[in-house]
Amino acid sequence: MKIIAITRSPEPCVEAGWSASQYHLDGVVSRQLVDALRPLGSLVLLDRLRQPFFKIEHHHYMIKGLLGDTSIRVACHRAHQDETAIIQKIINTYETTHHP
Repeated sequence: MKIIAITRSPEPCVEAGWSASQYHLDGVVSRQLVDALRPLGSLVLLDRLRQPFFKIEHHHYMIKGLLGDTSIRVACHRAHQDETAIIQKIINTYETTHHP
């Protein structure tokens, strides 16, 4: 899987010292991708919804999205923007290390 574009999130959270981006993917968010991101923080997965929702929370960032969607939202405290590189690396190398 690859991140094909990163755009500003339509839901701003700048007032709290955080910035948010939408990561647009070349595939759909799967449970396996969420499992690959899971070590980055605490996971909330509501998989019994019509379109399952997930959120991974860390002290410095939050990742959230819907299974089956082609983008995820990443919010990060502006003092820790460099930590988003870890998230991007996991997503961009996902298919080479995991099989659906």
